[in-house]
Amino acid sequence: MILLDTPPADRHTLAEDLQGMLIGCTLVALSIQFLRASELITGQVAGLSLIVSYPTGLSFGLVFFVLNLPFYWLAVRQMGWRFTVKNFIAVTTMSVIADLMPLVLTVQPLHPAVGAALFGLCAGMGLLGLFRHGATLGGVGIVALWLQDTRGIKAGNTQLVFDLGVFTLALFLFAWETVFWSLFGAVILNLIITINHRRDRYIARS
Repeated sequence: MILLDTPPADRHTLAEDLQGMLIGCTLVALSIQFLRASELITGQVAGLSLIVSYPTGLSFGLVFFVLNLPFYWLAVRQMGWRFTVKNFIAVTTMSVIADLMPLVLTVQPLHPAVGAALFGLCAGMGLLGLFRHGATLGGVGIVALWLQDTRGIKAGNTQLVFDLGVFTLALFLFAWETVFWSLFGAVILNLIITINHRRDRYIARS
């Protein structure tokens, strides 16, 4: 097996992209259930969506879908239509699964440390899968992937910087314990992406 320094232009087939994106979206939707069971938040657009949905009772999926709409402009201009369409499909799919999952899966209340860890693991692996198939879940993920591909700034580091800003603001809205455990989950998520999302490492050809 020969490891390549740069990825081939068309590594994944359409079927491979679709199954990879579906698995990634399902893992992230599952991670949202762990956040809800622990009454925690997270960073980026997903965190803002939870903050809006908790007091209003609005659907998380609907809020998440709407808040992502402005970021498609950046995606089209900087990453192209193919990337943008993949993001739209991923955001829509995750929004639908996240709203339907509670109908078939009930997660009992969790200690915030457990909920945060499970969130970080599932969301990190889900986003990693989406990244490897040329998609994100919109929002900061679009900016993070663009900066990594064009500036060499690790996507996980970019997302963590945004998250730190969100959690600083959250200190004025939530108990410090909630913010602390929420940040713990976000750190796990972003460490998974920072360590594993390496274009020069996971690409291989027989």
